[in-house]
Amino acid sequence: MSSLDGPENIPVPPPILSPAGGANQVRVRAYNERLVLSLVRLYGGLSKADIARRTGLSAQTVSVIMRVLEKEGLLLRGAPIRGRVGQPSIPMHLNPDAVYSFGLKMGRRSADLVLMDFVGRIRMQLHQTYAYPLPQEILAFVTSGIQELEGRLDEKQRGRIAGLGIAAPFELWNWAEEVGAPPGAMEVWREVDLQAEIAARVSHPVFLQNDATSACGAELVFGVGPSYPDFVYFFIGSFIGGGIVLNSAIFSGRTGTAGAIGPLPVRGKNGETMQLLEIASIFVLENMLRERGVDPQPLWYSADDWVDFGEPMETWIQDSAKALAQAIVAAASIVDFSAAVIDGGFPNWVRSRVVQATITEAAKLDLQGVVMPDIIEGMVGAQARAIGGASLPIFARYLTDQNVLFKEVDHAEGT
Repeated sequence: MSSLDGPENIPVPPPILSPAGGANQVRVRAYNERLVLSLVRLYGGLSKADIARRTGLSAQTVSVIMRVLEKEGLLLRGAPIRGRVGQPSIPMHLNPDAVYSFGLKMGRRSADLVLMDFVGRIRMQLHQTYAYPLPQEILAFVTSGIQELEGRLDEKQRGRIAGLGIAAPFELWNWAEEVGAPPGAMEVWREVDLQAEIAARVSHPVFLQNDATSACGAELVFGVGPSYPDFVYFFIGSFIGGGIVLNSAIFSGRTGTAGAIGPLPVRGKNGETMQLLEIASIFVLENMLRERGVDPQPLWYSADDWVDFGEPMETWIQDSAKALAQAIVAAASIVDFSAAVIDGGFPNWVRSRVVQATITEAAKLDLQGVVMPDIIEGMVGAQARAIGGASLPIFARYLTDQNVLFKEVDHAEGT
């Protein structure tokens, strides 16, 4: 997809950012403007009265804020809604063309660079595959890709780019053998500060977040989050990763690694103890195909265009489902999650088969004393990591922590 008039995609999810503190007029006003933009984005369109009611701000304060945001081109007036007593209600919407943002998803087999607009539509994207990621290849892809995509924009559009957000796995060197990299080839990543290296080559602010955390944030806001305030999340990529959502906010834990999911111990088909990532990861399917003399490259061409590989795929799905079921029971034994959400870098029909098989396998386990969560499909899909990455600059500059929107707002008015 390379046109600015491309089809709508799933809206952008936020990182979990702390709102600005302080009580001076400038900072309070900035926070209130972010809150108004965030509410409009969340609900798709709100009138001044709706915003005043949801925020606790006075009607006058809301009017001033929305006039400023409309003047700056961030908000657009919708069609008046008539039929009620008094003046018609005029909903305000985010202006899709007010802000653009780049997002880089760097995986262990492929990378995607996307340009998204203010409401989360992916306007343009580039894709690259590789045997395993190396810093120079990634840097070249990003710098040339941004130059190419910016070349398709006019000067006014280029001036509206908020930045670049990177969604990437951490500690890439730890799993070099599993992805088939030569011995020592991935050690170079120990000395690379990817965020700093890219920032030195591009003219935009650069943000970085773990890829699985980015995907989990996408699901929280634009997937099942509104229906399930607490869930454990599994994203099956080259390596499975995930996240934990508690009280409608991502819980990252003391070291930031809570919900990593991949290292969770499960039983293999022969009863041996293995890590979840050694069973329910796409690299395992890749190896199974290769062992059977089947070219696995189509797995990485496009996450939406997989073919049905028959027996090896079905075996991988069943093995993954057994492992996922164990992981879900283990997670539910610690926290009474309302849902276990499964998504991945594959087509929806693969996701459906994985989820249905996991439901079947979970029912076979000893569930005494366990309150099982709903085992459901994610709603965001294969682009969740790229969407999460592209959201980072937008939320850092214009919007506020999504968790604030699920709580009763209590803050000072300021204009």
